[in-house]
Amino acid sequence: MTAQDKSCPEGMQGSPDAYQRKLALSDDILMKIEKPARYIGGEVNAVMKKKSEVDMRIAMCFPDVYEIGMSHLGIQILYDMFNRLDGVWCERVYSPWVDLDAVMRKEKIPLFTLESQEPVKNFDWLGITLQYEMCYTNILQILDLSGIPLLAKDRGEAFPIVIGGGPCAYNPEPIADFFDLFYIGEGETQYEALISLYRKCRRDKLGKKEFLRRAACISGIYVPAFYEVSYHEDGTIASFSPTEEKIPAVVVKEIEKEVSATYYPKKPLVPFMRITQDRVVLEIMRGCIRGCRFCQAGQIYRPVRERSLEMLKEYAVAMLQNTGQEEISLSSLSSSDYQKLPELIDFLIADCSKNHVNISLPSLRIDAFSLDVMRKVQDIKKTSLTFAPEAGSQRLRNVINKGLTEEDILQGAALAFEGGWTRVKLYFMLGLPTETEEDIRGIAKLSNQIAAVFFETVPKDKRINGKVQIVTSTSFFVPKPFTPFQWATQCTKEEYIEKAYLTRNAIKEQLNQKSIKYNWHEADTSVLEGVLARGDRRIAKVLLKVYEKGAIYDAWSEYFDNEKWLSAFSECGLDIAFYTTRERGLDEIFPWDFIDCGVSKEFLKREWQKAQKEEISDNCRKACQGCGISRFDCGVCVEEHFDEG
Repeated sequence: MTAQDKSCPEGMQGSPDAYQRKLALSDDILMKIEKPARYIGGEVNAVMKKKSEVDMRIAMCFPDVYEIGMSHLGIQILYDMFNRLDGVWCERVYSPWVDLDAVMRKEKIPLFTLESQEPVKNFDWLGITLQYEMCYTNILQILDLSGIPLLAKDRGEAFPIVIGGGPCAYNPEPIADFFDLFYIGEGETQYEALISLYRKCRRDKLGKKEFLRRAACISGIYVPAFYEVSYHEDGTIASFSPTEEKIPAVVVKEIEKEVSATYYPKKPLVPFMRITQDRVVLEIMRGCIRGCRFCQAGQIYRPVRERSLEMLKEYAVAMLQNTGQEEISLSSLSSSDYQKLPELIDFLIADCSKNHVNISLPSLRIDAFSLDVMRKVQDIKKTSLTFAPEAGSQRLRNVINKGLTEEDILQGAALAFEGGWTRVKLYFMLGLPTETEEDIRGIAKLSNQIAAVFFETVPKDKRINGKVQIVTSTSFFVPKPFTPFQWATQCTKEEYIEKAYLTRNAIKEQLNQKSIKYNWHEADTSVLEGVLARGDRRIAKVLLKVYEKGAIYDAWSEYFDNEKWLSAFSECGLDIAFYTTRERGLDEIFPWDFIDCGVSKEFLKREWQKAQKEEISDNCRKACQGCGISRFDCGVCVEEHFDEG
């Protein structure tokens, strides 16, 4: 089946007014709350169906505010996929903002979907995408406002099946108690089988538990209720195993091998209000060849699979026509590595320029090729360029396997300045494994060198604003599952802050300090993110406790309250340091070890050991590193016939 064969049936998308919708919120409430367009639905290309024509209703949830959730490509793909299936109606729900949250609790208004405006608790499934750890309390908000018991064990037959998926599902244990099942991997492959099973179990009146038992035997599906964990006295995991004979001990991730012949929306949703990323998004490939040792996405989305040029051309034209958007963004983890990028760019420039459509190219490596591409798409308006050296010294860039030398960075900067760019954003991480004070000072030094390159490269009479602006930003390194750094210790809040102050002071010592602006991330949330990223099932009781204390929107600095979290950990008798700063042995059982993400633990160990020796590994197109992913027999692994070893 081709992507074109799976296009959305005519007549599915249209105005909700034709279906006599009644809004869940009264005019009085809508007039009082901020941005009521978040809750009324009816967007361009929203899918409306008659209830009499469907037997399966799915509420698809992004547990954050509408503007964030509507910007997420994964939701758009799944929404389109589900709504192409006969008898299935997928609708959307997002976290109500704090003002409406208070109103709904006071007025006892159940959480509702945007399309039909009906209560979520009446649906068959509630699917929740798990994109980042700091949204976990919002998951409880969604369940609570829906009138669905927070703990899966407390839900009877009358409540929806609660499903989790997305990158955070690669360690589902901290939130396992709240979900009936998790989908591990890419959603295009097994949902039809899961829906078919659900329909059969419902038709045969087999009940929820039997459905879950059978679902657990579908590849990529994890049902926490059928697994048990035991712990050593020191708190580490002693065993993790299924409770029934037929339940698999290992859950293998799902992967879409043919990304050019699968679901992708030709009619993406278009909101009536400004959202975070208000543009058409064209995913050009999945995965990354680079192998940065801190990057979870670079491991779990292996191998690299490119969409065909023909498919991308077709979908770019269709999406722009069907949305009226004025910008198209090419999405991937490393767009420069898409092999047909020059041809795609030439096509888009020819097609988009006549319609005055902008082309956005995130995730480019700053080299001559990428800058030539940028020059083509930003010929008139030069926006800022983003470099991500990640570390201030070459030694530390080797540790993290960044594959970028200081010479590469400075040459790229020179080419950018010659091309007319005068604003550069630099992204670094603090707290990386083996980091020293010299590495941190290297951030300031490199920022200064890039500023100096501007003054050396651009003659005075051609400096539009007289000077260059370097925006240097640091985030704090958080170890993530399924990376070589999953064994790394994490910094304390105090250590993070000390490193940020050292960076700031080092920048003030530089000759070009007036051209450099420095920003850094919050330390409290980075520590908590580390706990949730590598946590086990015991974290669930902390989440329940902190939610009872009123915690929601922890990803938003104005609502994050660290004291609530500290007291919740204390009351639950759990130590934050156990999950963050302690040393982990190479043979320790991790909470996520029952998941097979395609990359072997032995490979990750080798990369961890190479990092400590400051040794680099070639990217996937230069030489196979024997990560284990070639057994999926697709993508970059079959471009060249490497022998894994």
